[in-house]
Amino acid sequence: MALISNPCAEATPLQPPVAIRACNLTKEFKLAHHAYASLKGLLLSFLPKRVEQLVALNQVSFTIHQGETVGVIGQNGSGKSTLLGIIARVYRPTSGIIEVHGRVAPLLELGAGFHPDLTGLENIYFNGVILGLTRKQVAERIDAIVQFAELEGYLDAPIRTYSSGMLMRLGFAVAAHVDADILLIDEVLAVGDARFQQKCYDKIRQFQREGRTILFVSHDMEAIRRVAQRALWLDKGVLRADGDAPTVVEQYLQSVQATP
Repeated sequence: MALISNPCAEATPLQPPVAIRACNLTKEFKLAHHAYASLKGLLLSFLPKRVEQLVALNQVSFTIHQGETVGVIGQNGSGKSTLLGIIARVYRPTSGIIEVHGRVAPLLELGAGFHPDLTGLENIYFNGVILGLTRKQVAERIDAIVQFAELEGYLDAPIRTYSSGMLMRLGFAVAAHVDADILLIDEVLAVGDARFQQKCYDKIRQFQREGRTILFVSHDMEAIRRVAQRALWLDKGVLRADGDAPTVVEQYLQSVQATP
């Protein structure tokens, strides 16, 4: 198991600047359980509800430097999406420290940041402004975004009529053209045809050459090996391993195979 020593420590002058730093990061959710499955349950709804405390992340610490591409792996419910949500400021941590240095472009779920009743073109402006661009900047990049998304014939249709693959195309195209310092990708590349996926991976390699930081969540271990230099393995909210991608992926796969 490869763990970075003292990830809560400040970066030294010899290291690249820090893009993301988490120190003892913890996120808890309160889940209220209602007994409304029957008429009796509804009549008893005045009784106190059972509240469960779900610990999605538990004392997670790591440092990601500018220009790194880091894969985040783990089984469903391990806290991967919660971690990206905190970095994207969708969630506030319950405790601990999260530092994010630079503009973030999140691709956390299909359709996130889009309004279903607006057209594709309107949503490009809507999402671009959310990600920090001015309307003038969006207008200057609109041709490149549309060309990358390959949705020229659907721009006047409302987003609610789009397939999951079309949503992925539009979301990735916008995120790829906002000049973000940090790109967060949560499994969205698993949707869509192989040709467009390859186009997205080519864009990711361009980002790597430009020295941008990428945090990449995927269940596709081959994609993690291919894209990431480093991997974080989350297991039930705990950081089990942090090291070079091939080593951590192998540790994770051995653990999965050993689980009955």
